[in-house]
Amino acid sequence: MALFLLGGRLLKCRSGAQRAVTVTQPYCSSVASGRQHVNGVNLYYEQTGRGKHAVLLLPGALGSTRTDFGPQMKSLNKERFTVVCFDPRGYGKSRPPARDFPIDFYERDAKDAVDLMKALGFGKFSMLGWSDGGMTALIAAAKNPDLVNKIVAWGSNAYICKQDLALRRWSAKMRQPMEEVYGAELFAKTWEDWVDGIAKFENRPEGSICMEFLPLVRCPTLIIHGEKDPMVPAFHAHCLLKHIKGSRLHLMPEGKHNLHLRFADEFNKLVEDFLE
Repeated sequence: MALFLLGGRLLKCRSGAQRAVTVTQPYCSSVASGRQHVNGVNLYYEQTGRGKHAVLLLPGALGSTRTDFGPQMKSLNKERFTVVCFDPRGYGKSRPPARDFPIDFYERDAKDAVDLMKALGFGKFSMLGWSDGGMTALIAAAKNPDLVNKIVAWGSNAYICKQDLALRRWSAKMRQPMEEVYGAELFAKTWEDWVDGIAKFENRPEGSICMEFLPLVRCPTLIIHGEKDPMVPAFHAHCLLKHIKGSRLHLMPEGKHNLHLRFADEFNKLVEDFLE
């Protein structure tokens, strides 16, 4: 059993976990990081806070702890929450392996996310998922109703259509941090592979990515949508609202796809209030 210090609190990890170390990051004064062997891969994760309510952050396509959740790792309430963020397999620091996109890659990511939290010793937790991470979180909640406490999803779509594929363009500002992680050439190749992978869902009934899972989500769910999101049209948010029983939709008039970064204070407050 491995032990590590987080914010003055001694935490235990199950045997088999690699040693985590406390480091200083630019976005947080006290964060533990490490790699945990899960489902045949070593997943990189970071953890901060000492609250009783565990929260897992799930990045978007090609995303990672470094690129996707700086303001949340820094500013979500450390006394109320224990916040974990991870790099999905093949992304960020969870390489190798190289990322691939089989037709079940969202379900694979969902299993990795849940099994990571179980390996880190969390019996119940909430999930915050951005874009691809939102679909992953919803699948995880549908398959693990006894483990997932609450869900927040934004910039997410449960099905794919030709309009969606046409909208998948990166601005220079959003592309820059990705190229810093992967390099320009690998980023371009991985993104091309993602586009090819997501296009396969067009051949499924109704273009479903996770439509069949939505009625199985039983936990409280908050859907957030930026009304100026250039990548995910608003009809996707309303689809989630329609098919997830008891869910709520919050619209941010000035929000774009990265609303949690652009309007971090508003977003964090909204999430904290919902989780409590």
